Amino acid sequence: MSQKNSKILESIKKSMFWGRVMRYVYWAILLGAAVGAYYFIEPYVDQMLEVYGGVKGSINNLFQ
Repeated sequence: MSQKNSKILESIKKSMFWGRVMRYVYWAILLGAAVGAYYFIEPYVDQMLEVYGGVKGSINNLFQ
């Protein structure tokens, strides 16, 4: 009975370890994908902010 319990506990311990490792891998992939997506989208965001600033400046000049 003791050996059986020991094997079960060892199995639970291994499962917890690998679950923790996989959780870290999951978050690393998720954060890496977010940073990578921002890296590729950044030029478009900058361009849209420039357009917005130009339109805002034009509207301000129009009403002054």
